[in-house]
Amino acid sequence: MGSGKVTDWQGKRVTVAGLGVSGVPAAKVLHGLGAHVTVVNDGDDERARAQAAELEAFGVTVRLGDGATLPEGTELIVTAPGWKPDKPLFTAAHAAGVPVWGDVELAWRLRGPDAAPWLAVTGTNGKTTTVQMLASILTAAGLRTAAVGNIGVSLLDAVLGDEKYDVLAVELSSYQLHWAPSLRAHSAAVLNLAPDHLDWHGSMEAYAADKGRIYEGNQVACVYNAADKATEDLVREADVEEGCRAIGFTLGTPAPSQLGVVDGILVDRAFVENRHQNAQELAEVSDVNPPAPHNVANALAAAALARAFGVPATAVRDGLRAFTPDAHRIAHVADVDGVAYVDDSKATNTHAAEASLAAYESIVWIAGGLAKGATFDELVAKSAKRLRAAVLIGADRALIRDALARHAPEVPVVDLDRTDTGAMLAAVREARRLAVAGDTVLLAPACASMDMFANYNRRGEAFAEAVRELDA
Repeated sequence: MGSGKVTDWQGKRVTVAGLGVSGVPAAKVLHGLGAHVTVVNDGDDERARAQAAELEAFGVTVRLGDGATLPEGTELIVTAPGWKPDKPLFTAAHAAGVPVWGDVELAWRLRGPDAAPWLAVTGTNGKTTTVQMLASILTAAGLRTAAVGNIGVSLLDAVLGDEKYDVLAVELSSYQLHWAPSLRAHSAAVLNLAPDHLDWHGSMEAYAADKGRIYEGNQVACVYNAADKATEDLVREADVEEGCRAIGFTLGTPAPSQLGVVDGILVDRAFVENRHQNAQELAEVSDVNPPAPHNVANALAAAALARAFGVPATAVRDGLRAFTPDAHRIAHVADVDGVAYVDDSKATNTHAAEASLAAYESIVWIAGGLAKGATFDELVAKSAKRLRAAVLIGADRALIRDALARHAPEVPVVDLDRTDTGAMLAAVREARRLAVAGDTVLLAPACASMDMFANYNRRGEAFAEAVRELDA
């Protein structure tokens, strides 16, 4: 199957695996290009039936409750990113020599000849914030852009819509990268690597390899985290275009070909004349919102990609100043009696929680939820000296309690044995009792939320409501 011109698709038998946010638009697009589309879906619930009815009205065939069998005559599968590679459908496809693409691969193949280049970002944590910062910087430079991929505008809409972009800021998950073999970005960044989604990938090595695919065929810059050697190793292993450079970012003083921080200033020693002698000031740390260390790292990664695209230094500063982070990402809720209350409900794994805890000196930590197979010893050992107390909630709180007993035995722990909706108010009240002026009460759960809340947003809202109740 070639570049995706309409003639290539006429009469092609394409199976779309999975309904949902990527499956429905992919099915519509492929049907519109003249393909014979069959959608298969494991589930057969009310939402699936509603989506199926919508697609069937278009003329798309939908099979609910059977996502395992390969439909007769299938020439290509386009899968939702979340479908695991070991599913029977893909085993059957492999045996029949049928290629499997994700929605990102489909979007990449459907781009027109004068399509906007992609600046791509992946990593265990910080992807969304970095891509939004990047889009803000590109916009400040007067470029037509959008934050796309896992966020914002759908990638298919971005490449097929009427809006003409100069460049796209693209967030990509490890799942999406697994199913996007021919993607070739202008420049790309891997922000960090920590164990996550190992149940899906099967091993840390497989997870890292999928993240590393983002560097394949990069033209100008492979941006890596100088503090995370695994990201640099992925750059070394990547097969890139001639002349593509490895560009590091660091919270310390940058070496040549790096961006870093000197005396509270973000500086560029990569995209300047004579980088061995010169550095370009980009912005102040105070221009980054919020200026927590891991967020400054996000800003440096975004700046590196923007500079790789030729953006002037002033646009980096203006873009960072104009950027407002999404809710529930180290968001300051209120100060009550000299204690700061901070909502980082988005810290759903240990790596994100570690970055969050590193941003404050004296913390009453609210943590717990669904551990998703994570262990907490390293997190607690690294953060112990910052903890004044801990309040634990959620299904897997015992894992955190045990890690605290091992590595921070002197830290007082309140173990709240409840999972009802009032548990967060109780947790915030306990935290208030334990905190003294100058402390930060930090919701950085290090766990997923679904044991108690619909999602991390709901959990963060419950925290903020509880804090406002204290303040009243």
